Amino acid sequence: MTSVPGAPISGVVDLSHPLADGMPVYPGDPLVRIGSATTVREHGYNVLHVAMGSQTGTHVDAPYHFLDDGARIDELPLELFLAPAVVVDVRGKRPHTAITWSDLRPVADRLGPGRMLLLHTGWDAHWGSDEYFGHPFLDGEAAERVVAAGVRTVGLDALSLDETVLDGNPAGGFAAHLAVLGAGGVIVENLRGLDALEAVEPVVSVLPLRLAGADGAPVRAVAFEGPPGGWAADAAR
Repeated sequence: MTSVPGAPISGVVDLSHPLADGMPVYPGDPLVRIGSATTVREHGYNVLHVAMGSQTGTHVDAPYHFLDDGARIDELPLELFLAPAVVVDVRGKRPHTAITWSDLRPVADRLGPGRMLLLHTGWDAHWGSDEYFGHPFLDGEAAERVVAAGVRTVGLDALSLDETVLDGNPAGGFAAHLAVLGAGGVIVENLRGLDALEAVEPVVSVLPLRLAGADGAPVRAVAFEGPPGGWAADAAR
C-alpha cells in the first residue's frame, strides 16, 4: 500500500495481475506472447512485442462481448469504470458452486446506482494452477437482482462471472454475463488482492485501454482507500 500525502486518499491497492508471457487465459482465448522487439544492446532502445486477446488478465467486458448490438469498450461512459465499491466476502465457496442472492443479501442495502459490486471469492490464490478454472460463479437470478438494484459494474477475483467449463459452455449458459451486459453494464474479471482492502467502500478504478470497437480490454485495476468510515462519512464532517 502506498501512502498519498496531502490528499483524502490513505492508500492505493493494486488489484491487477501482471501481464506476462504464457499467463493463464480463458479456455480457447489467444495465448499471451510477450517478447523483445528491440533491445538497447542491438538497437539503442527497448521495445516489447505484445500479442494477446482482448480478454487477457485483469480486464473489463463491454456489452459487445456477448451482444452484437451492444456498446463497444470505447463507447461506454467512463463513470462505469470509477466508482465506490461494495465488496462482498463470498470466500469458502466450493469449486463450481453458485454465488446466490442469499450470499449478497448482507450488502443488499448498499447496492444501487453509482456503486460497483466486487465479489471476493479468494480464488486469486489459485492463479496459475488448474484449480483456478474451477472458480465459484454468480447465479443468473442474483445477477438480475443486482442489476435491478441499479448496479452496472460487477467484478470478481476469478476467471469469469459465469462458470468455466473446459470442454464446452456451462450448464447455466452465460446468464450472469447476459444480465449485466444486457443492462448496458460492464464486468471486471481476474481481479486480485481484494483481501488487502480495508476501507468500507474504496473507490475503485478499472479504466480499460481505449481499444476502438473492442469487446473488452485489459485494465490496471486499483483501489483508492479513503478516511476511516468511508468517503461519505468524511464529506459529512
